Amino acid sequence: MNRAFNRKKDKTWMHTPDALAKHYIPYNAKFLGSTEVEAPKGTEVVKDAVRKLKFQRHIKKSEGQKIPKVELQISIYGVKILEPKTKDVQHNCQLHRISFCADDKTDKRIFTFICKDSESNKHLCYVFDSEKCAEEITLTIGQAFDLAYKKFLESGGKDVETRKQIGGLQKRIQELETENCELKKQLQDLEEQLMIAHVPPAGSISIKPQSTDIFDMVPFSPVTPLISTLASNGCPPPPPTTLPPDIRKDLFGAEPFDPFTCGAADFPPDIQSKLDEMQEGFKMGLTLEGTVFSLDPLDSRC
Repeated sequence: MNRAFNRKKDKTWMHTPDALAKHYIPYNAKFLGSTEVEAPKGTEVVKDAVRKLKFQRHIKKSEGQKIPKVELQISIYGVKILEPKTKDVQHNCQLHRISFCADDKTDKRIFTFICKDSESNKHLCYVFDSEKCAEEITLTIGQAFDLAYKKFLESGGKDVETRKQIGGLQKRIQELETENCELKKQLQDLEEQLMIAHVPPAGSISIKPQSTDIFDMVPFSPVTPLISTLASNGCPPPPPTTLPPDIRKDLFGAEPFDPFTCGAADFPPDIQSKLDEMQEGFKMGLTLEGTVFSLDPLDSRC
């Protein structure tokens, strides 16, 4: 590399002053990366940086990674490095922080510039790959420097302070946007956690509490089956013992009395003897107003 930008008054630039002062000049290139350098300028400094980044890129390429494409926006305020599709600003290199710019005469695709980082105050060398526009991009950055320097002389140095304030505000805006994105992500995570907490696990059955009457008792319905409740120790009560369907009992556990089906052997001996005595007495006959009642079906008197 043997070209660094300079401010020659008789230099013929490629763009109109308004294009760089009021707008910007866009270029597409591949971004090899940035690396820290020891000095703010110098041909040997950028040579070492280019060699280092080329070696790192060769390793990443062997792993299947491609060189990312970027868009450069050059103006009198600096060089912005953006993602081509989303237009997200990856780096904003203010012009007054750029100290060196050069293209490689041996490899006409490579160009680079050195910029002082605003946070760490370290000098970083940015290296790019452009097949057709490497030298043109270098000259465009040089023209932006020339116009910015003239504007600085005309304003008496006030314009530089204005650019610093604008740069500080832009940096603060980027910080707020980053913080806003993080807060949105945290809010989304909390909403997802709340949704997961309210959703019952798969296969579970939600049991609704039964309605009770004024005495806090579950109303009885002969249509719906009784639901067993938990005992005081938390365990379900034992299942009720089932009786054979042919044995029927009343509410007190006794067999119901049927006078049409019961016989002599259906009662205990003491009860049976009482019934026999009562039947013999009725057979004796009771006369009431000329009518005789009898329990003997063989008696034909009536």
